[in-house]
Amino acid sequence: MTTFQPPPTGPIPTSSRDLGKSHTQLGWRISTHKFPICNATEINTMTSELGIAPPEMIFGNNSVRIVHVASGFTVSFTAQDALDAVDKTGATMLKVAYSEEWQRMREKLSEEIKDVIRPFDWSYSSSWKGRVEGGTAVLKEVGPDQGIPYEKLRRPDPILLFDEVVLYEDELADNGIAVMSVKVRVMPERLLVLQRFFLRLDGVVVRIRDTRVYVEFATGEVVREYVSKEAKYEDVKKKFAMHPQDDIPSLLRDPNQLVDVLPIIETTRERTMAK
Repeated sequence: MTTFQPPPTGPIPTSSRDLGKSHTQLGWRISTHKFPICNATEINTMTSELGIAPPEMIFGNNSVRIVHVASGFTVSFTAQDALDAVDKTGATMLKVAYSEEWQRMREKLSEEIKDVIRPFDWSYSSSWKGRVEGGTAVLKEVGPDQGIPYEKLRRPDPILLFDEVVLYEDELADNGIAVMSVKVRVMPERLLVLQRFFLRLDGVVVRIRDTRVYVEFATGEVVREYVSKEAKYEDVKKKFAMHPQDDIPSLLRDPNQLVDVLPIIETTRERTMAK
């Protein structure tokens, strides 16, 4: 039985440990939950449930939750769901000079699993797009013409709620970084959620996987867009060749700088109506 705290279905409790936020707008309830890093007991529980060693920094109680109150239609983002989508077979495992040493270190941390540690994608790359449940609405794949209406998001509307929630992070034994985070922006007529997985594996690859969820409050329209971008590390460095050499390391650490130079590998769009 997991020891992680399930996201509340009502207003966020006035707990000094939870630094999340909550807002209800035109029949939609938006809540974020931000707790301290998992303790040893919680890490052991997650290790056993996932079958892999969790990342160095795991925020297993953090979440972002979007609920259509009338129907119960819900989209949520949690670390456990995202990590459960990581390849556990090792088929997509990336190699670096220190990968064997890193693997041995991870196995020592996973002694709660009694059987032989299975190889897995230790870059923690996840294509998780969020948990959809409740209500009767079903997301169905659509074409580009029914994607997110970005022109509406460019309007200078007031921001009623903004928050960023980190789900997990790992420095990959000083070979780079892998981080999964979620941002939410609520405006008077609509909202946008961005879940971003960012991977920089030095000398190997740069990868960004973005999931955006757009909600139009009045109509109940929900659009989910997933975009995967990726390129070889050295190819990305070349794209910053016009910058001073001293600036390139910081550019390679900033996903906001990288996202516009990485080629698109995959795009999917889904749509539904919550009523």
